[in-house]
Amino acid sequence: MLYLVIIVLGLFGEAVVRGRLVVPGDPAGTAARIRAMEPLWRVGLASEFVLLICAIVLLMILYVLLRPVSRDLALLAVVFNVVSIAVEAATTMPLVEALFPLGRAGYLQAFPSPQLDVMTMLAIRSHDYGFGVALIFFGCFCLIVGRLIFSSGFLPKAIGVLMQLAGACYLTDSFALLLSPPLANRLYPYILLPALVGESSLCLWLIVRGVDAHGWEARAARGAV
Repeated sequence: MLYLVIIVLGLFGEAVVRGRLVVPGDPAGTAARIRAMEPLWRVGLASEFVLLICAIVLLMILYVLLRPVSRDLALLAVVFNVVSIAVEAATTMPLVEALFPLGRAGYLQAFPSPQLDVMTMLAIRSHDYGFGVALIFFGCFCLIVGRLIFSSGFLPKAIGVLMQLAGACYLTDSFALLLSPPLANRLYPYILLPALVGESSLCLWLIVRGVDAHGWEARAARGAV
């Protein structure tokens, strides 16, 4: 259920909040929309941090679940995801900062309105790139988790393959953003659809079927390798 909350909140922030309020290439239009629907923007900010809280708890659960397969790989996955969560938390702050130029503080009168709008857009763009960096580490996490699931014996191998595909898509998208933004624009959002399928498959399997308890207990009894 935590995984489902994370997926839903992630889609809400990207599609409902930023997808509705951010006008690509139009700082004035973006600023106007955020001013008009500031409560929605703030709800989106709060949801980002709720998502991160859920991600920390989920990480602990997945570590305990997959530790019998390989303690070392499970620990490595934890390290990658901790870095990803930390970077994502830090890169959410520009979304908070995007509100500052749109305020009514007296010192903002020192800047012309178009410049304030550009400041807001730059803050949002900073978040976009920071989130892309966070997904590099999360992509590595998905690759390792997929390998652990594939070898586990108590979760379907197909889900392990899908999680590794998700990791590869995240890495491709993020490095494309850093190396060739035009290429990243052509790939997005199609490159992330396999990632959504991979993570959703694991989430739904855990909710509907869960793990093979006997298989997990047998693997745990043999000890992590």
